[in-house]
Order: sequence, then structure tokens, then C-alpha cells
Amino acid sequence: MEKFNDIYQRAVSRKGSEEMLQALLSNPLDDADIAKMHDDLWLEEFTRKVFQSGFYWSVINNKWAGFRDVFWDFSVEKLLMMPPDMLEQKASDERIVRNFKKVQTIPENAYMIHEVAEKHGSFSQFIADWPTDNIIGLWAYLKKHGARLGGNTGPYALRALGKDTFLLSRDVEAYLRAHELIDGGLQTKKSLQAAQDFFNELQQQSGYSLQALSQLVAYGVGDNRVGVATR
Repeated sequence: MEKFNDIYQRAVSRKGSEEMLQALLSNPLDDADIAKMHDDLWLEEFTRKVFQSGFYWSVINNKWAGFRDVFWDFSVEKLLMMPPDMLEQKASDERIVRNFKKVQTIPENAYMIHEVAEKHGSFSQFIADWPTDNIIGLWAYLKKHGARLGGNTGPYALRALGKDTFLLSRDVEAYLRAHELIDGGLQTKKSLQAAQDFFNELQQQSGYSLQALSQLVAYGVGDNRVGVATR
């Protein structure tokens, strides 16, 4: 397995300089900040990522104000009291992307968030407390207890709201396969654990977040789009 410095130096070389690479990296929120989030934000982001899956993200983003109007700003409390026939009405509203199966995930994920909050004080606290050295365990929890949150959907939602996680993007997957760290299916328990072990090792070597580390891996392979000008 490559050492952190090998990966870092390759990314520096591809991006032109250490300054340019560092400008591309980002870090997650602190656990304390995540714990302060309103739980409704999680339902909103889960829903956004569910709808973005299989669609152009720009289409969903352009309609997002309509989604927020139709679904009461993703209020978990209000959505849990919504009768089934009202859900059908909302699913046909022209202000949103009318996909009833995806709309059904909204009350289902609202219920998951509510159930977790009952046990842990808030869903945000639950997310904040989850150890990142087993982030794939959180992915598995969302897949099992949520609706349509498997694959990359759950991880991308976590990343969007600041939870430290690596992502199995195409570039990261290509790296893991090229270095024979995974084989077979990407979402098998064996592959997921191998990816977790790899990023845990890099984190121990570097002190970087999982988020920054997966970005570094991706910047070292695939298309080399720099996109940052030196000032």
C-alpha cells in the first residue's frame, strides 16, 4: 500500500503546486457544530440526494425552492402527521420533480430521523457521535433504516452536511482497484472494510480528515482539472 506522502506528492505534482492543491482541499465540520444542527436539515439533504440520484443535479437544485414549499421546509414533525392521501397530492405538484417512489422516501426518512432522535436526543447528535474510523457502519445504518440511502446517496448527504467521510467516487474506486485494495463489487462488506482500513491508515500517517484524504486520492488520478490560479 502506498504511503500518505506518495499520494500527497503525486497530487501536488498534478495540481501544479502545494498551494494549488491545498486550495482544493476541504475539511468537515467539528462534531460539536454537527450536533447543533436542526434535524430537519438531515431530512432535506437526504431528500435532495435521493432525487439527485439518476437526475441532473442542476435540475433538482433549480426546483429546490419548490420542494421546500411543498414539503413544509422538510419539517420532520409536520411530515410525520401528514395523511397518506396528502402525500399523493404533493407527489403530483408541478413545483417538484414528480416521482412518487422517491417522494415516498420523505415520510419514511422523517420517521427514521424521529426514531433516532427519541433514543439519542437528536439525529444530529447521533451523527456527531458516530466514530469516523467506522464511517462505513454509519453508511450501513442509513441503508438499513432509511429509504434509498444506500450506495453513494447516504455518504454524499453526510459529506454535504459536514460529517467526516471518504467517498467512493469513480476516481477513488479506480485508485483502490488499481492498487488491488479492493476487487469484486464496490459495495460488498469486504470492499467497504478494505476502503475503511485504507483511509484509517492514511489518517494515522497524516492527521488529515477522511474528507481531505479522499480528495487527495482523487486528485492524484483521473482527469487533471486544476481550476485554481496562483495569485
